[in-house]
Amino acid sequence: MSEKKPKKVFMEGPIPPEKIAKSIANHQSKTNIGAHSIFLGQVRADEIEGKVVKGIDYSAYEDMAEKAFHEIRESAFEKYDMTCCHIYHSLGMVKTGELCLFVFTSSAHRKVAIEACEYLVEEIKANVPIFGKEVFEDDSHKWKVNQ
Repeated sequence: MSEKKPKKVFMEGPIPPEKIAKSIANHQSKTNIGAHSIFLGQVRADEIEGKVVKGIDYSAYEDMAEKAFHEIRESAFEKYDMTCCHIYHSLGMVKTGELCLFVFTSSAHRKVAIEACEYLVEEIKANVPIFGKEVFEDDSHKWKVNQ
C-alpha cells in the first residue's frame, strides 16, 4: 500500500445532492478523464414485520472504519487505472429517500471507472465496520446486519 494520507470519509447526516453536483463540477478541469462512475446508496422505506422504516441511524468504529476505507481505496488504485476516487458515508440519522453512501470514480475510460466503482462498493459493504439501526415510523428500532 502507498503512504498516502487517508481522506475523511464520514459526514454527519445525509449526503446532500449539492455535494455530488459539486464533485462532478470540480472534475471538469481534469481533461485526462474520459469517464466517471457514481454509486449512490439511498435509504429505503422497507416494511419489516409490519413496520415501515423511516430512516437509518448509522454508527461506526470510526478509526477502524476510516482505516478500512483507506485500505480499500488504495487497493482500488492498485487494481484499476483510476484518475480519482471519492467516497463519503453518512453517520447519524438518515431518513428514507436520503443518500447515505457516495462512491465516485474517474478514469480515462468508462469500463475502468465502472468496474472500480463496483469493486469499491462491494468491498465497503463487506469490510467496513459500519452499523445501521433501522428506525421505524413508531420510533421503535432494529439493528440492520448487512446494509
